[in-house]
Amino acid sequence: MSRILTLAAAQLGPIQKTEPRASVVDRMVRLMERAHQRGVELVVFPELALTTFFPRHYHEDIAEADHWFERSMPSPETAPLFAAASRLGIGFHLGYAEIAHEPDVAGIAWKRRFNTAILVAPCGQILLKYRKVHLPGHAEFDPARHVQHLEKRYFEVGDLGFPVIRAPMGKLDGINMGMMICNDRRWPEAWRVLGLQGVELVMLGYNTPTTNQDAATQTGAAFEAPHLRVFHSHLSVQAGAYQNATFAVATAKAGIEDGCELFGHSIIVNPQGEIVAQATSREDELITADCDFDQCRLGRTTIFDFERHRRPEAYRRIVDQIGAISPPVFIPR
Repeated sequence: MSRILTLAAAQLGPIQKTEPRASVVDRMVRLMERAHQRGVELVVFPELALTTFFPRHYHEDIAEADHWFERSMPSPETAPLFAAASRLGIGFHLGYAEIAHEPDVAGIAWKRRFNTAILVAPCGQILLKYRKVHLPGHAEFDPARHVQHLEKRYFEVGDLGFPVIRAPMGKLDGINMGMMICNDRRWPEAWRVLGLQGVELVMLGYNTPTTNQDAATQTGAAFEAPHLRVFHSHLSVQAGAYQNATFAVATAKAGIEDGCELFGHSIIVNPQGEIVAQATSREDELITADCDFDQCRLGRTTIFDFERHRRPEAYRRIVDQIGAISPPVFIPR
C-alpha cells in the first residue's frame, strides 16, 4: 500500500514593516483553508513568516528589534493558526524569530535569539523545533551595502543540530521529518545529517533576495544574475533531495518587501530531484503535490545505500576543518 501524503508549500507575498501580525496570520489562515479544500494534510510556510525580513534593518541597540520576535509558541497573535490547524485537521511548518531565556553551553541563562522553525501536528502539539545553523550576512552596519543583511547580529547559531522525528501526519502512521532554514539548503552537510537519520521529508522556508547584496556587488566587482539566484536555490534543494532520497518542500516569501525584491519560486521536489510543483507568482500562493514516500526506497537501497557505500574514514576533513586550506605547491624535480 502506498504511503501518500498531500503536501503544500504556502508561499507568502511581501510583508511590509507596517503590516501587523494579525493581518499576516489572517493571510496564512486563508491559505490553510484553501489547502483544506484541496485535501492537503501538511502545509509548509516560509522562514520568518510572521514579519518582514527584519535583518535588513539596522538597530544599534539589539533590544530595539525584540518586537519582531516571539516569546512563546503559540502566542496570542499566532493562536489562530493553531486553531485553524485543529479545525481543518492540517499539520503545519512555521518559521519565526524566537526569544528564549535558556542556558548557553556554559550553563548561563540569558535572553537568546534564534531564527527558528517548528513542525506542528493537527492537534496543535509542537512535534519538532529547529534553529538555523548557517547564518549568512554580517553583524555590524555596513555603509557599502544598499541593503543590510544582519542575521549574525540578531541571531545566535542554532543549538539543536539537525533533528529528525518519526511521527504520524495525515493518514500515515509515521513519516521521518526534518527541517532546515534558508541558507542551510546550500550546505550539503546539513542534508546528509538529515539523510543519515532516514529523513523522508525535509521542510524549509527562505527569504532570498533577487540580487546578491554584498559589498562587492555594490562596487561592480562581483555579480550574480537574478536567474542564477533562482537556479542555485533550486539546484541546492534538488541535489539535497536526490542525494538523500527524500522529498523536500522549499517555501519562500516573494515580491517587493520594504523596497527589496524576494524571488519566491517555491518548490516541492521528489526523491529523484525532480521539481513536481513550483510557484509562479510573487504573491500569496499555494502549490500542492501528492507525495508517495515509497519513492524514497529506490535511492536509499541502491546508489545512496549509506550502510553499504559510505566511507566516513575518507571524510574527516569535512568535520575537522572549517576554512579551506590550499594544498602544497608542486615543485618539479
